[in-house]
Amino acid sequence: MGGSLEAIRYKREGGHATLHLLEQRKLPLETEWLDIPGPKAAWTAIRDMTVRGAPAIAIAAALSLAVDLVNGGSGAQFADAGAAAAYITEQLDYLVTSRPTAVNLSIAAEALKSLAAAQAGEAGASAAGVAGAVVEACEEMLREDVAANKAMGAHGAAALLAAAQARGRAADGRLRVLTHCNTGSLATAAYGTALGVIRALHEQGRLEHAYCCETRPYNQGARLTAYELAHDGLPSTLICDSAAAALMAAGKVDAVVVGADRIAANGDTANKIGTFCHAVAAHHHDVPFFVAAPTTTIDPQLDHGGLIPIEERSPEEITHFKGQRVAAEIGVWNPSFDVTPATLIEAIITERGLVAKASASGTGFAIRSWLTETSTAAAANGSAAAANGGAAAANGGAAGAAGVAAKKPATQPGFKALDCNAVKDYVAARPQLAKHVGSPDTRTSWTVREVGDGNINFVYILEGPTGALCVKQALPYVRCVGESWPLSQDRVRIEAEALAAEAAHCPQHVPAVYTYDARMCIIAMQYLAPPHIIVRKGLIEGRIYPRLAAHLAAFLAETLFRTSLLALPSDQFRANIAQFTNTEMCRLTEQVIFTDPYYAAQHNRHTAPQLDGDVAELHADVAARVAASKLKAKFTEQHQALLHGDLHTGSIMATEETTYVIDPEFAYYGPVAFDVGKILANLLLAFFACDGHATEAAPRSEQRRWLLQCARELWGGFRQRFTELWRAHGAKGDACSAALFSGDSAEAAAALEAAQQQFMDELWADSLGFMGAVMIRRIVGIAHVADMDSIPDADVRAACERRALRFGRCLLVEGAAGFASVEALTDKAEAARHDGQQPCFPL
Repeated sequence: MGGSLEAIRYKREGGHATLHLLEQRKLPLETEWLDIPGPKAAWTAIRDMTVRGAPAIAIAAALSLAVDLVNGGSGAQFADAGAAAAYITEQLDYLVTSRPTAVNLSIAAEALKSLAAAQAGEAGASAAGVAGAVVEACEEMLREDVAANKAMGAHGAAALLAAAQARGRAADGRLRVLTHCNTGSLATAAYGTALGVIRALHEQGRLEHAYCCETRPYNQGARLTAYELAHDGLPSTLICDSAAAALMAAGKVDAVVVGADRIAANGDTANKIGTFCHAVAAHHHDVPFFVAAPTTTIDPQLDHGGLIPIEERSPEEITHFKGQRVAAEIGVWNPSFDVTPATLIEAIITERGLVAKASASGTGFAIRSWLTETSTAAAANGSAAAANGGAAAANGGAAGAAGVAAKKPATQPGFKALDCNAVKDYVAARPQLAKHVGSPDTRTSWTVREVGDGNINFVYILEGPTGALCVKQALPYVRCVGESWPLSQDRVRIEAEALAAEAAHCPQHVPAVYTYDARMCIIAMQYLAPPHIIVRKGLIEGRIYPRLAAHLAAFLAETLFRTSLLALPSDQFRANIAQFTNTEMCRLTEQVIFTDPYYAAQHNRHTAPQLDGDVAELHADVAARVAASKLKAKFTEQHQALLHGDLHTGSIMATEETTYVIDPEFAYYGPVAFDVGKILANLLLAFFACDGHATEAAPRSEQRRWLLQCARELWGGFRQRFTELWRAHGAKGDACSAALFSGDSAEAAAALEAAQQQFMDELWADSLGFMGAVMIRRIVGIAHVADMDSIPDADVRAACERRALRFGRCLLVEGAAGFASVEALTDKAEAARHDGQQPCFPL
């Protein structure tokens, strides 16, 4: 045979487009091409498996829409841009129903819908512009799939050979590879995924033999893969599905590579029925088992494979052959897919490279963080993080970049940055959101304000006849710097899931989330109406929040205890760590809190020249460097509970009666003391800033006393509530085994009391260190606090900052040795107000 195999033929010339799909049900005996004039025909072809394979399904569906749009008039058939976007959304939603398991189709549909909505929302948008943008995007999918498959083949060929040789196989550098179902040119735009890996091995002279399984009951392996192998002249053999284990036992398989229809965030993989059997057999015979799939097959919103919908097909596929019944009258179960657990998978091969196991134990894959890291790497054109310790900033607001990326930051497919006008269109097109503001036909009366006062995200408040809505969007870079500073958009997913987890444990202090849009990197949530205000702003104005300490103590205790190993079994705890792996945002924190303040980092800043001497002292302070580095290791290594990660007074909205904690985009599993120490540090910063805001008429003495009382009550309330939860929960978590810490024995009771005392003592000591580090970075690092920065007189501001800086240094270096209790902490804070400096105004 000759020529290049293909399953999809698409052409656009002038104002006309055509799409033809290879009728794969008739292969290998007949070659027939079906004309696909639009989505309806594509839906039938996908459902009936005229076209199959997750990548090919997505491409065929998208191109059917492109054909429909082009031949319908390239936008002229619609009244306006909104009508074009609505039609595109309707057709894509319809196409997705054809095959529910393969995620590539739903991902492509969401991306195209978002693109259409964004185009329609632009100023001066036209129906032709919307249609044209969508058609171009559909065609780009076809081009990108071929390039991705070639890259996948190269990565996979090297990985299979290395894994086989590590097990003592393929000593001569030639592999015998088994595959299942069809993952080649007939399942993709060209070349293939798993079969593309086999093709790459053959091209490199490293393929000794390929074995393809028949893949009952639809026989994609026997009809299609065997056809492709024979077409390309590869050394190959067809076997029954049930012969695979025996072939491995005979020592004739060096590696297994299969495709995928959906991959969950932990690496669990849905693929054609029978794949799981091969994985089990490979594991038993120590044969490396690989999955090859494009990143569009990964569904990071699904925690594990148990959440993947499994399509069941007609019983006739099993009971009949060529229209004739060949089986007895009996009930039939005919799932089209099964799920292979991540534990059985060596690695996942993608166009970006390999996703390796998250840990040496091999229990799963940290796919979310891998997607973030590889996306960022691509955005930076493959370069490492900027030199000379430069890192992105953040953690409550930061600015500047340590290096310049060579390319624009990577974004989600179909992502479009909104503005005040576009956000109206976005909400109006989604009834579940519009109902919080007003019916779409009242859109012109809606008002929009951009209120994001941080340096990272945009936050919009929409108000209309029926109420208000908060919409938060993350751009793929630090907002205040721009595209030269890429930043992971996965932080939106982390934030949405963290808000859900916090709400499950402490709903009274967490705003309700209405929707999370992964493609547009948007969270739409409850609007906290006035008199709610950001607590930091309220403190600067001189306000007091009498219930703040009790509310924050409850929030911290409930969210930190219930997500810790004290409350959870270890398997769930480990799964949570993987779910909330927030690598890039954590690296920002590590840099700006624990490294930059202690040397002349490029983007540090301080009140100059007033604090020049103080900063020079800090940079020469060996003890401070050592203490900060020790805390950095603890921040990185200790996974105790799900942290908010950025709990300062700017992340809290409150009234005198209510308190809500917002913005957990830095959430991750880390040391409990970091959240506790960070909020206490911010209360102390507000305390030291009081003198800078005081006047003779309003000396702020009452607010200063309250801030110190708030710190005492917060720590005391947190400690009491956390211990109460621990006692009530007992030894149900795996941190303190029930065999050792529960029961009626005196030893068990004593052990539990001793464990609690030790935990709290260590927590207090670590909280003090984190308090100090946070206070220091807010005075001399990249991101300050408005409490200090809003003091207009530079000399007065510097006096307040110097006290806070010196006090923070004492906390960092002395820890529990100098501050044995919260009372000692607040007493010494009061004393530090007078240490070497007179207050700006009398007490």
